[in-house]
Formats: sequence, C-alpha cells, structure tokens
Amino acid sequence: MSEKTTSNTSWLKPSLDWLLIFVPIAIALRFIPSFENPTALFIVSCLAIIPLAGWMGKSTEHLSEHLGQGIGGLLNATFGNAAELIIALFALSKGLEGVVKASITGSIIGNMLLVLGLSVVAGGSKFKVQKFNRTAAGTTATALSLAAIALLIPTIFHEVADNVPIANGGWTPAKEQSLSLAIAVVLFLTYLGSLYFSLVTHKDLFVGEALQGASQEVGEEEEKAGEHWSKGKSITILLVATAFVALISEFLVGAVEAARGQLGFTEVFVGVIVVAVIGNAAEHSSAVLMAMRNKMDLTLSIALGSSLQIALFVAPILIFASYFISPHPMNLEFTIPEVVAVIASVLIAQQISSDGESNWVEGLQLLAVYVILGILFYFLPDTHHSATEALEAVPHH
Repeated sequence: MSEKTTSNTSWLKPSLDWLLIFVPIAIALRFIPSFENPTALFIVSCLAIIPLAGWMGKSTEHLSEHLGQGIGGLLNATFGNAAELIIALFALSKGLEGVVKASITGSIIGNMLLVLGLSVVAGGSKFKVQKFNRTAAGTTATALSLAAIALLIPTIFHEVADNVPIANGGWTPAKEQSLSLAIAVVLFLTYLGSLYFSLVTHKDLFVGEALQGASQEVGEEEEKAGEHWSKGKSITILLVATAFVALISEFLVGAVEAARGQLGFTEVFVGVIVVAVIGNAAEHSSAVLMAMRNKMDLTLSIALGSSLQIALFVAPILIFASYFISPHPMNLEFTIPEVVAVIASVLIAQQISSDGESNWVEGLQLLAVYVILGILFYFLPDTHHSATEALEAVPHH
C-alpha cells in the first residue's frame, strides 16, 4: 500500500518530465496547417527539447553501468552535449552560422557562469561553506584557457591581417577558413588526448571519493525507486530520445528566423542565451542537485567539464561538418564581445576554483556576470552577417 502511495505521489513532484507535454504540441503546430505559428513553434520546441535531453542523459548514464568505466566514461563524454550538437547541426545546414557560433560561446559561458552560479547558490543556501578538490577543478579551469585562446586567435588574425593588402598575405575568407580548420584539428586532437588521460592513464584522479560517493548514493536511490535499467531499455530510450531531439530541433531551427524577428531577438542572443540554455538544461539540473547534496566535486565536474567539451569536441565537429552540410564552411572567428565574455568567464572560474571552497555569495556573483553578459548580447547587433556574406562569395570546393 505504501509503495502504491509513493508511486502515485511521485508524479506530483516537480520534474522536467512535465515538459514532455510540449512534444506532441510541437508536432501539432508543425504539421497541422490551421495551427501554424512560427513563434509558438519556436517557444514550444525550446521547452520540448529540455526533457528529451534529460532522457538522453539518463539513458546514457544507465547504459554506462553495463559497459564498464572506460567505455561508460567515453559514452558520457560523447553524449554529454548531444542535444545541443544536434540543434547546431540543423542550424548549420540552414546556413544559420551566427546562431551556431553564438551557441558555442553561449554554452561555454553558460556552464561556467549560469550552471555553476545556480549550483553554488543552491548549495550555499544549505551549507555555509562547501569544499571541493581544488587540484581537479583547477586543472579543468586551466584547460579552459585553451578554449579562450582558440576563440581569440582567429579574431586577432582578422583584425591584424585585414589592414594588410591581400597581395602581401592579408585577410581573405579562404585564409580564415584554413586557419579555423587547422585550429579545429588541434582542438580535436587535444580532446582525444584529454580523454585518454582521464579514462586510461590517470583515471584514478577523476574517480575520487566524492564522485564515488555521489555515484553510489544515486545508484542506491535508483534501486529503491526501482529505476535500474537493462542494457536493452537504456539503448532503446537513448535512440528514441535522440530521434525526437532531432525532430524537434528541425522544428526549432525552421522557426527561428520568423520567431526571432517577432520576438526582437538577434541571432547572437538566440545562440548565446536561448539555444545554449535549452541544450544544457538537463545538465543544469544535475549540477544543482549535486550541489544541494554537498557533492561539489561532481558539480564542478559537470559545469566546467561541459564547457571544456564544447570547446574541444563540439566546436571542431561543427567545423568539420560545415564542409559537408552547410552552404559554406564555418570559421572560428567570433565577435569581440563573445571572445571577451569567454575570457572573462574562464578567469572568474579559475578564481572560484582556486581556493577549493565556495559560498552562496560567489554563486550570486557568477549569476550577476551572466545576467550582465545576457543584457549585452540582447542589445548587440547581428555582427555575424557581414562575415557570412563575405564567406558566401567564396567558391565552395
């Protein structure tokens, strides 16, 4: 009787799964002519992707339990930002390069400022001071400097070479593409090296007592709730959730142009704030939950690790994919405000992680910086258009 009561009341608890109702609504808005409304479709698609991304993450975690630590870690790393990668690939195929670029920077700063900020505030509201392994957090924060450098170099190249005549080696769209492709290769090789480091040669550094305790705690809770999934169930849910994310992403990208015009959003704001937030919403909730359990090592691993993965894995994959699915290849030249935002976020993350402890006011400060940047990007004009128009003049080989 008590088990039945528990199962009934569990549906009343706040959950991202409540947002699944927007999946059939999005399908209706897309395929029923009398319901056609691009702005409504855009908003509903944003809400629908959030729980689907959560189910992708949950099925990946359960599947990892059956595949062992090494393969499981690789699977988690690969699918960690799958929802956002799928959205970006659809946007790339539609030629929305500004949205894609902005979503890259938006995810990097969003995880370091919004996710970590909310987590530190939530955890700090329950615990006066929260401690974590500053060596592991500092290592990841330092590695994020590579992301800032990778975004800074193409922008500096453009600013410097633009004043040099083309005959003397000045800036051209073709050189911009070549530079970006070379940097993407370096970033991707660095990502493979970091995976080998964390999963093979130094895996003991990334499976500390705090992480083991958190995993054991989550596992015990799932067993009590009867949520232990078989390998077949995990694979099935992962495939179904991925398929629906792809479908809803196509809806979202198809409606983004009409919706942003009606809502008054620029491409940069849609990418930096909207796409970045919905693509990582599932990870946001996990990081906050772990912070409220005083598992700050796991919280920092989620927040900073996701930013690092965006820079070293997602960005290069999008560069490579653009040569096949985009009207023209994408480059890694970002606007100066985007570059400044990433550099500032990396510096702040390094400051927060340097002493090995946190309190709620530090989280509030992170959120304040994120809101300030959000206001900046809301008023920032679409500066990606000029670069896109220049690239469209280049023959695509």
